[in-house]
Formats: sequence, structure tokens, C-alpha cells
Amino acid sequence: MKHILLLNGPNLNLLGQREPEVYGSQTLAELETAVTAYGAELGIEVTCLQHNHEGVLIDWVQGAPARADGLIFNPGAYAHYSYALRDAIAAIAPFSVVEVHLSDISAREEFRHTSVTAPVCAAVFAGKGQQSYRDALNFLKAL
Repeated sequence: MKHILLLNGPNLNLLGQREPEVYGSQTLAELETAVTAYGAELGIEVTCLQHNHEGVLIDWVQGAPARADGLIFNPGAYAHYSYALRDAIAAIAPFSVVEVHLSDISAREEFRHTSVTAPVCAAVFAGKGQQSYRDALNFLKAL
């Protein structure tokens, strides 16, 4: 069975209450339960982690190859400016990291249009809510 690490970044702990018109009403716990269940259907074990602090996320990215077969990462706002996270992802190549976003970042505020982490990821899925995470699982399963 493949083991995938699911990492959610800053403010995703507020899902369900934070801007529901953008992110929906599903809580992080509900999202993680749904993604874990979908992973099980695919024969994939999913371990979920969330943190608001960049340094902790960097430590988890760096440690991912020792813990899992792939990484699904929603870096939240860090996607737009964290060169430290970008470098951490690049440093673990060729380990597969897939970036996900619940919302369509290209259709939102100007500062969200560019992801500095995306170019060092194996794929990016965004703008489909929970389906973005499912697409990431399907992508990693196919590798």
C-alpha cells in the first residue's frame, strides 16, 4: 500500500468558518476524513498534518521522503512568497510533491496568481475544492 502525506498550511485549520464563499463550509477535519477515505478506496494510506508555521512545514517537507511515498501539499498563502518552502520542496527531488488549492488562485486577488512553489512540484491541482485533493491522490497513485 502506498503511503501519502497530506500537508495543509496556514489558516486551513479555519476551514468551515473562514470565507465560506471561497472555501466552502467543509471543516479541515471533514476534508481530511474524506481524503483519507478516498485514499483507502485507492489502496493508499493517507496521513494528515496541518500547521500555521513555515518552519514546521519546512521540517515536514524535508522529512516526507522518510515517511511516505508522496506528498500532497496545500501551502496556503505561503505558495505565493515562501522561497524557503520552495527550496525545501526542490531539495527533496525527485520525491513527488503535488501542490493543491481549494480555490482557483488564478481567479482571485492579483498577489495569489503566482505560486513560487508550483514550479518545483510534480503537478498542481486547484480550484475544485475537495476534488483537487482527489486529483492529487489519483496522480500520485498513477506514478
